[in-house]
Amino acid sequence: MKKTTLVLGASVNTERYSNKSIQKLRANKIKVFAVGATKGTVLDVSIEVEKLQFQDIDTVTLYLNPIRQKEYYDYVIGLKPNRVIFNPGTENSEFIKLLKEKNIETEVACTLVLLSINQY
Repeated sequence: MKKTTLVLGASVNTERYSNKSIQKLRANKIKVFAVGATKGTVLDVSIEVEKLQFQDIDTVTLYLNPIRQKEYYDYVIGLKPNRVIFNPGTENSEFIKLLKEKNIETEVACTLVLLSINQY
């Protein structure tokens, strides 16, 4: 499997981009963990509602607006990911600055696009 990803802001709603990303990540054989507002399952991925301390997270891909991200700043930094992807609508200069101070790479991009052009 490729690098482990945490989808933050995950949803069981198949119309949501977080859901589509989980499906596309799994189709690419990438191990996925998910945290969202409501417990559920997408394919073989359980969506957790608690901030679990997942191990070996390479990438966190965000599907939360900047206001909702605030409660996750310490959580994401504590996971020590290699990078955090800010999907469209999640751009947050305050969080990007905090991540860069901790030497965590940030990318303002769309996870679905990155996967489709093999740049993930």
